[in-house]
Amino acid sequence: MNTTDINKLRNIAIIAHVDHGKTTLVDKLLQQSGTLESRGEQEERVMDSNDIEKERGITILAKNTAINWNDYRINIVDTPGHADFGGEVERVMSMADSVLLLVDAQEGPMPQTRFVTQKAFAQGLKPIVVINKIDKPGARPDWVIDQVFDLFDNLGATDEQLDFQVVYASALNGWASLDADTKEDDMTALFQTIVDQVSAPDADIDGAFQMQISQLDYNSYVGVIGVGRVKRGSVKPNQQVTVVTADGKKRNGKVGLVYGYLGLARHEVESAHAGDIIAITGLGELKISDTICDVNTVEALPPLTVDEPTVTMTFQVNTSPFAGKEGKYVTSRNILERLKDELVHNVALRVEETQDPDKFRVSGRGELHLGILIENMRREGYELAVSRPEVILKEVDGATQEPYETLTIDCEEQHQGSIMEQLGMRKAEMTDMSPDGKGRVRIDFVIPSRGLIGFQTEFMTMTSGSGLLYHTFDHYGPYKGGIIGKRKNGVLIANANGKALTNALFNLQERGRLFIGHGVEVYEGMVIGIHSRDNDLTVNALKGKQLTNVRASGTDEAQTLVPPIRMSLEQALEFIDDDELVEVTPESIRIRKKLLTENERKRASRAPKS
Repeated sequence: MNTTDINKLRNIAIIAHVDHGKTTLVDKLLQQSGTLESRGEQEERVMDSNDIEKERGITILAKNTAINWNDYRINIVDTPGHADFGGEVERVMSMADSVLLLVDAQEGPMPQTRFVTQKAFAQGLKPIVVINKIDKPGARPDWVIDQVFDLFDNLGATDEQLDFQVVYASALNGWASLDADTKEDDMTALFQTIVDQVSAPDADIDGAFQMQISQLDYNSYVGVIGVGRVKRGSVKPNQQVTVVTADGKKRNGKVGLVYGYLGLARHEVESAHAGDIIAITGLGELKISDTICDVNTVEALPPLTVDEPTVTMTFQVNTSPFAGKEGKYVTSRNILERLKDELVHNVALRVEETQDPDKFRVSGRGELHLGILIENMRREGYELAVSRPEVILKEVDGATQEPYETLTIDCEEQHQGSIMEQLGMRKAEMTDMSPDGKGRVRIDFVIPSRGLIGFQTEFMTMTSGSGLLYHTFDHYGPYKGGIIGKRKNGVLIANANGKALTNALFNLQERGRLFIGHGVEVYEGMVIGIHSRDNDLTVNALKGKQLTNVRASGTDEAQTLVPPIRMSLEQALEFIDDDELVEVTPESIRIRKKLLTENERKRASRAPKS
């Protein structure tokens, strides 16, 4: 790449709230620039490659792609919109020169957008604002622009950052325009804005090679692959380099292959230069934040910082009577090795071993962050038990502090009272409220993270599924004390191992709501339903009908069961109490008591609290 080429290079990161259409936008840019057609790919939402991402419609891992348009090369990095994956976001910003902020033409900027935008401003990046879904019936672009301006101003944007270019788009229909009332035929307006507004990388092509690893990938054929942006100089395969780790240790190595990006694929290149985003192999164990540099000019770049985790839970070996029946990997060694593999690329995660060799404390950025890890492990064939999520408290100047989150709720006005009452009990404070004049209202709160554990399911019930809820980490503040968000109802617990029978379940329906149907295998200590009162009840789910050889004078009525509640992994994690565990296997999600027999539980309840 010569000097004229670097002036035609643009590196940009895309920021958007979950579901505002970011991945769809990137797909259309790829197709219209001709980058995808040549490879015959027309799959929808191409960038969400992971199964869970496709199912939930969210982006978890940051991804890179490159587009060629009119002699320009645009490197696009897709960032996760969720604050739980903030560890991904911060590293990505170090590769970009500008950010594309995508907001919904009706909803405007959301709390997660705020989190990611703050990171972008901290790096001094200038935004381009794309107002997407402009053809929606409820679109209100002028209001959205005012909201975006206020948001930027609150985040301390400079005058230059506040003077942002706005592009109106409908990613689904594949057009963009500089005027809200004009419908164009394609995305040219957006391509042109990126080329005009984003500066070329400020990079020294002739200096000694230097790059920082901001993402990792793994391939069983070539081993660890490091991804990052070349800060200075150039690199080619088989070049001798020095790797400097975050703590200053140095080692020499030889570069294997160098890959560039085109569309969504990596392809081998003969050399890469400053400003390029590349992937590099052959250097053995790399870590995020490592600097790779020329052997003769060893200069480490400052390490990348990542926010500390706020939620912790215990992962342990599955000890239920059904252990090992459904999973492939069940031992503590299997679980620990898998967690250590996850640490390599999941930088916001922490894993600590405990005094018990079968238990590990795993800390992350939020329930979703840890929930996705458990779901991935489950799909890979792991079997484990996990405890209720707890928040991580900090000691600052002798005072205990806990994490707080900003919470935005969008609901119908009729549900407003019950939601505010519920959040008041969870120690939330209202900061803002704006009705939209069409029967819905948007309310902002600041709430201790503890207060959000278990709230999502309750919220969905209160609003009959019509409410929207978004939250993101805000700050550590004074500990509010008290017990927040404890489950009000007790549970129904099976008292023996065997198959649950209709006759027994039919009689138990009067006692509460069941989690199981006829013929399901249960074991002693397994939670099979929610009790209608606030205490736990041990019940017999195996009791069959007493048959006699006397003919019944009437007819036996068929016993019909109410369909059981089926819990997802997230719902189960929110539902359990401190004395319960979620048993996770590739085929089932069960809830159980930590102590399986009733005698053990009674003894524990009588024991003095330490």
